[in-house]
Amino acid sequence: MSPAEIRDEIIDILSEIAPDEDLSNLNDEQSFREQMELDSMDFLDIVMELRKRHRIQIPEDQYGELASMASTVKYLEPKMADI
Repeated sequence: MSPAEIRDEIIDILSEIAPDEDLSNLNDEQSFREQMELDSMDFLDIVMELRKRHRIQIPEDQYGELASMASTVKYLEPKMADI
């Protein structure tokens, strides 16, 4: 997947987890938690959805890599290159 496709996939996951959030003005450099009403369970839902959809395992000690859209795309790009 390209970075743009990964971003679109993350937007899709976020729209399912937080359907009331306006994701059209999401700042890719700012953390999700600063921009959205996400709690730790919502964050785990993102991780679980990535596992379910793409069989991507994200170790708990690397969850911090998914703090913002930019860092998430950068982290997932090599893991999703063959998808």
